[in-house]
Amino acid sequence: MQRDEAKRVSIFAGLIQGIADFGLLVKFKLTLLVLFSAVMSYAIVCEGNVSLPAMLLLTVGGFFVTGAANALNQVLERDYDRLMPRTANRPVVTGRMSVSTAVLLAGLMALLGISMLTVFNVLAGFLGTLSFISYAFVYTPLKRSTPLSVAVGAIPGALPLIIGCVAYEQTISPMAWLLFGLQFLWQFPHFWAVAWLADDDYKKAGFYLLPSKNGVKDSTTGLLSFVFCLLMVGNVGIGYWLGYVGLVAFLVLSALNIWWAWKCWILYKTCSREAARTQMFFSFAHLPLSLIVLLLDKI
Repeated sequence: MQRDEAKRVSIFAGLIQGIADFGLLVKFKLTLLVLFSAVMSYAIVCEGNVSLPAMLLLTVGGFFVTGAANALNQVLERDYDRLMPRTANRPVVTGRMSVSTAVLLAGLMALLGISMLTVFNVLAGFLGTLSFISYAFVYTPLKRSTPLSVAVGAIPGALPLIIGCVAYEQTISPMAWLLFGLQFLWQFPHFWAVAWLADDDYKKAGFYLLPSKNGVKDSTTGLLSFVFCLLMVGNVGIGYWLGYVGLVAFLVLSALNIWWAWKCWILYKTCSREAARTQMFFSFAHLPLSLIVLLLDKI
């Protein structure tokens, strides 16, 4: 009896560890943020008149595509992840999950996810494929060769918003480009703040992701973050000028972007860890708030 009980406990513990490792493999929290963006863009273009089956299909398909890209990213970077304390416990690095298993899971998720997006239309499936390939096979290897990898990675990072729009509209509309611009620009001050805080870790693995010369932590990061926040003001201004964003939403989003620009300006002036942390935490609230404002503007 004790042996059977021990066996059941062992199986249960293994199951829990497997679920946890799968979550680490697909970068569950990051994937949820991507899915939130895609679903919100879908809701925005259909002005709140959502189809629950379509929303579910978009959510599951988007999860699989994003999870597949993140899984391949970990396979390709496993030798570098073990050099950084923040990533050293990932399942492929530790050997809890084999490379072949991770690649198989990535392949299955990519196939299922792209197929689900294609149910909406061929363009949505193509954009899902483009996002998967560009993240795993273009952005990932560039991270060790040039800080411009951040700009490259911002493209697949923002494509889910276009995919959400295309799933409903079946074309890339001006509103889709507006939403793409929002998340594309948002990623620079967000990721540079993360890179500033994790700079020591990244350099151990040979990643130089800050925009300054030779990847050093200087005022360049804060200044360029400030510029990209102002570009977001311009992005929403174009949306208002074209009639896709209402006056109240334009004013609220402009205020939000200007406030974030001020936080980035503080990093530019002080080059302090505290300023980078504030810039990063503000970014976590900025994107969902911006999308919620745009949704409320439509409904």
